[in-house]
Formats: sequence, structure tokens, C-alpha cells
Amino acid sequence: MDVIFGNLDLWGEALRNTLLIFFGGAVLALILGFVVGAMRVAPVPIARVVGTLYVNLIRNTPLTLVFFFFIFGYPQLGLPKLSTTVLGILAIGIYTATYVAEVIRAGINTVPVGQAEAARAIGLPFGQVMTLVILPQAFRSVVPPMMSVFIALLKNTTVAAGFSVLELGAIRSFLSERGENALVVLLWVAVIFVVLVLLLSWLQRYLENKWRIAR
Repeated sequence: MDVIFGNLDLWGEALRNTLLIFFGGAVLALILGFVVGAMRVAPVPIARVVGTLYVNLIRNTPLTLVFFFFIFGYPQLGLPKLSTTVLGILAIGIYTATYVAEVIRAGINTVPVGQAEAARAIGLPFGQVMTLVILPQAFRSVVPPMMSVFIALLKNTTVAAGFSVLELGAIRSFLSERGENALVVLLWVAVIFVVLVLLLSWLQRYLENKWRIAR
């Protein structure tokens, strides 16, 4: 336990940055993923084309290259200066949004077509059909795959370690400079990630039970 209690400052900052990247990336991925997922099933052809291009372009690009663009390419665009942690949130959020969009699209396809036709028959516009009728039903069926996407997002936060962000994936090199055993440090990092994933699994079971449809 000395490797933990003797370096609480580094562990605290690393865990804080990991959670910051995870929650920031998850919120961004949810918002963007819902928009892109809705575009993928929209009746407007140009919306479907834009949504399809976004998913295929970003999802087929390695996450490391997306990080490279934001960490090294963004500063050269003349835009407001952002910290590497914020740039990491943007990179992982925009990348994960493609998977969220596909999960949402799959969930929407589980809702019977008659539901949308009935909503349109009473005069609801596309936005209200999606937010009031389709998405609430679709969200029940996408909880397990959506949680798998967020578990993958949590693990992908370690990619930020290669871009000067002090998070759990990078703490080994910092503690090695203090003479700590690298293997012991990696074992503790693995334990922390297992605990965080178990928490997400518990949240998944809670949401599934809460929104379960009585048959």
C-alpha cells in the first residue's frame, strides 16, 4: 500500500483526470451521438448522407490518429488555446459518438414502424416523433450495448497517456521517476479500472431493472 499512500498527490491527479476525460467524453458522445443517430434515420436524404459520412469517417480512423489531430493539429488552426485534457475530451468524445450513434440507430430500428406512422398521422413533426415517441422506447433496448460503449470509452482514456496527460495510464512513468516498482503500479492501475468497470456494470443492471417492461 506504500505505493498508494506514499504518492497520493499523483494518484489523485491521475484519477481525477481519468474521470474528467471519461465523464466529459461520455457527455459529448451522448449529445453528438443522439444527433447523428437521429440524422441516420431522418427522412431528409442530406441528413442521412451527412450522418453516414461522419460515422464512416471517424469510426474507421484509429483513435490515436484522432488524438494526434486534436493535440498537434488543433493548436495550428488559430483557435482558442485549450489544455491537453480538454483536447483529449474532444478527441475521445467525437470518436465515441460514432458508436453511440450506431447503438441509437439500432435501438430506433427495434421500435415498430407503426409507432412513427401513428405519431405522424396526428400531426407531430419529425423532432417530436423522435423525442416523444421513438427515442424513449428505443433507449430501453440500448442500455446494455450503450454501457459496453462507455466501458470501452473508460479503457480508451489510457490513450491520453501518450499525449502528456497525467491519467491512470501514464502514472507508471511518473512513479518510476520516484523509484516505485513499475509492476506493482500497473497492478494497482488494473485494480482501479476493474472497480470502475464494475461500477458501470452495476449501473447497467440498475437501469435495466428500472426501465424493464412488465410482461
